[in-house]
Amino acid sequence: MYVEREASVGEPTSQERRNAEQNDRRILGNVVQCDGARATISAYADDVDGAVTGLWTVGKMISINLGTTRTVGLVYAIGKSDRAWSSEGQNAIEVSIELVGEVRDGIEPGAKPIFDRGITTYPHIGAIAHRIRTRDLQAVYDLAGRHSITVGSLAQDEAIAANIAIDDTLARHFAIVGTTGVGKSTAVSLLLRKSIEARPDLRILILDPHNEFASSLPEYCVKVDSKTLDLPFWMFKLEEFAEVLFRGRETDAEEIDALRDLIPLAKNLYRNPNSGAYLRRGNDALTADTPVPYRIADLLKQIDERMGMLESKNDRPTLKSLKTRIESAAADPRYRFMFSSRLIEDTIHETIGNIFRVPHHGRPVTCFEMAGMPSEVVNSVCSVLARLAFDLALWSEGKLQLLFLCEEAHRYMPADPRLGFAPTRHALSRIAKEGRKYGCYLGVVTQRPGELDPTILSQCSTFFAMRLANEQDQAIIRSAIADSSASTLAFLSSMGQREAIAFGEGVATTMRLKFERLPSHLLPGTAKREEAESPNAGNDVDLVAIVERLRNVPKPTPQAMAFAEVVDSGRQAGDPDYRKPATTRVQADDDFDTRYGLKPATFGLRPQND
Repeated sequence: MYVEREASVGEPTSQERRNAEQNDRRILGNVVQCDGARATISAYADDVDGAVTGLWTVGKMISINLGTTRTVGLVYAIGKSDRAWSSEGQNAIEVSIELVGEVRDGIEPGAKPIFDRGITTYPHIGAIAHRIRTRDLQAVYDLAGRHSITVGSLAQDEAIAANIAIDDTLARHFAIVGTTGVGKSTAVSLLLRKSIEARPDLRILILDPHNEFASSLPEYCVKVDSKTLDLPFWMFKLEEFAEVLFRGRETDAEEIDALRDLIPLAKNLYRNPNSGAYLRRGNDALTADTPVPYRIADLLKQIDERMGMLESKNDRPTLKSLKTRIESAAADPRYRFMFSSRLIEDTIHETIGNIFRVPHHGRPVTCFEMAGMPSEVVNSVCSVLARLAFDLALWSEGKLQLLFLCEEAHRYMPADPRLGFAPTRHALSRIAKEGRKYGCYLGVVTQRPGELDPTILSQCSTFFAMRLANEQDQAIIRSAIADSSASTLAFLSSMGQREAIAFGEGVATTMRLKFERLPSHLLPGTAKREEAESPNAGNDVDLVAIVERLRNVPKPTPQAMAFAEVVDSGRQAGDPDYRKPATTRVQADDDFDTRYGLKPATFGLRPQND
């Protein structure tokens, strides 16, 4: 909304005199110096009676009356030129302000004032400066009719609500930064609650490394962890699958090339059991990255056949090493969410629907808890989820609105390109650069913005900067804020709990706010703290239970199998007798563990005809 200056009229009541009973000499200060970005005001720290008024304080907004307009400034420094205090007369002070914008009245009488970030008329020497009026302060942070949510109140005036434009905040990505213990997780929970209420069509996937958000969103959240996650290995791209096999170490180029050749053969055998090793060429040709099911048994069989070829004599050590890696990963109980026998079916629809809440059934939030997941596989899983999130939004043609929230984002997107997992970085970078065009949004939460990939951070258009003590982190945020609000960041190291400086597309202008207080039972991590503090829990350490968790080999229970149909462990999806009553099978050697179907002679083969 814009009002031509010629059409605007001045306020009927003088700014420095709010009612007739006030003293005519109630002038708080005068401009004595001004440049393009800052100004200095001469004022008195005390009144004529010698009482210190405290009207000038750092962080407050003030107004400079220019007749038809009022220039708005932010106080960032106060001082006395002689650095001495006199108790006999008034003490002159110098107030340094940063110019933020200007407010002017509307055309119609009684209309709301209008705020512009730019300044067309600068204050002249001697212009009167005073505390900003409430309705001018409201105009400074007015969102001009944009769809907004209330997340707290202004730090300067708690009677004025702090609103953010939720559509712009989400669509152009946002970041929440702050040191440990300042309330980042609480602010995230509050923003998510408000976003769900304002955008019921929004789906949210949270990467939760500390398992704390599920308790803060109990009515909206579905919890997924390493025990309940179903993410089949065949949905991984070759690079992601190699990260699992090599356990985060440097990959071997020859083994990767062998996988690139053999995985399409295994996929073709699953799709066409009678085709043998023949691989079709054409539009429907399979590659190592095609999300089509295949069986580990078929892949191992292809490796055995290639080792038996005469021309593969020199490749046998490579193939043998690759086979050992695959068998080791498939037998690891920590990876059962990838290699469970029931996941070899074509369950991609069910998997994606459960993770991304399609349909959401009133619970649009998926909290992916990673605390119990092997560290070497977290990178691959995050890469798969980020890639699927973007592809879903892309091919749904905007019908699926998805927020991908990364807690402790510097883990997945480190500033050092030698660290982290390249496919994860690329998948998240793709969301940051192109996601808003298709309805896939990125939320970044970190306590070390200096360790975060600057490419990702530069794509976030709205920032909520909480207390930051590290100079490098402050410099990163300072480089992202507009020059006209740079002095606001001087408060970053001294802000209180739940306080933040919000700037960017989601707010009208740089705003220091205080987030709303959440009920204690909805704070992130409350459930874990209550469990630890429970009187029934006792102070004894259960070393046996801790060792069982370290081994990660839970005892089989009937409840653990309640979600899946009990089938013959010797049969796999694709066999003609899959899900049929068990028949006599080839008896394996007693000294070989067949729980994970690793013996090529029996795993995944069709029944023998007697």
